[in-house]
Amino acid sequence: MTDENKKENSLISIGSNALVRVGNSIAITKKLLAEFDHKKNTLAQLKGKLKWKFKTEGEVSSSPAIMDSVVYFGSSDGNLYAVDSQMGQLKWKFKTKGDVNSSPAIMDGIVYFGSSDGNLYALDSQSGQLKWKFKTEGDVYSCPAIMDGVVNFGSSDEYLYAVDSQSGQLKWKFKTEDGVYSSPAIMDVVVYFGSRDGNLYAVDSQTGQLKWKFKAESRVDSSPAMIDGVVYFGSYDKYFYAVDSRSGQLQWKFKTEGEVFSSPAIMNGVVYFGSWDKYLYAVE
Repeated sequence: MTDENKKENSLISIGSNALVRVGNSIAITKKLLAEFDHKKNTLAQLKGKLKWKFKTEGEVSSSPAIMDSVVYFGSSDGNLYAVDSQMGQLKWKFKTKGDVNSSPAIMDGIVYFGSSDGNLYALDSQSGQLKWKFKTEGDVYSCPAIMDGVVNFGSSDEYLYAVDSQSGQLKWKFKTEDGVYSSPAIMDVVVYFGSRDGNLYAVDSQTGQLKWKFKAESRVDSSPAMIDGVVYFGSYDKYFYAVDSRSGQLQWKFKTEGEVFSSPAIMNGVVYFGSWDKYLYAVE
């Protein structure tokens, strides 16, 4: 594996031939970009025609994850669903005791997701059978991030958790001063995440020790994105921030006219994010 590929895998925290979730963002690997370019004529012919739709018994706020022609997503009816991506037919569903608004993450044949019943669940991706669950004292809306056999996720009980991906055993937990709805992102053995206490935190992924924190003026539900040594995120104080990933020092901030709940996407030196002022912004 080349150094470039190693860097890419570190960034997206999964393999090189799939759509990959980092926090609440979807990453597209270089291999996929090449495949998309090869098929661009076919893609250009897509007209938005409905292929299928699948009915649940609740609202669908969870973002889907796709692996091996199966779409995984949650619903406020309490289920995580696995649906065939070609036909829209149910493969299996798993019932929890709360809303499933957490977006799932998939690694090594296991689907990880949270529920408002306070649990993080790990299911076999093929059968939907429960492998383990981990109980917190709050709702789990945070999307899990997985790296080096550890699942990181937040809970409204004010903690960020790190649990073993195979056994569900707690490795460490980190206390903030309010609920953690932000989904964590991991790079270079550091976990970055926001809290409703108004801080963006950088925590050692192996020990759970604080490296630094950056104080905004209101809660941080936005999930961070990182590139080239800078962490980007938004806050309910109406600002979008760029912070040095090593020191936590402010690089710049950009003022909007509304709360910034949106999680950023970055491409070609431009950061894209939305605000509750009804605008999508592109900032260099």
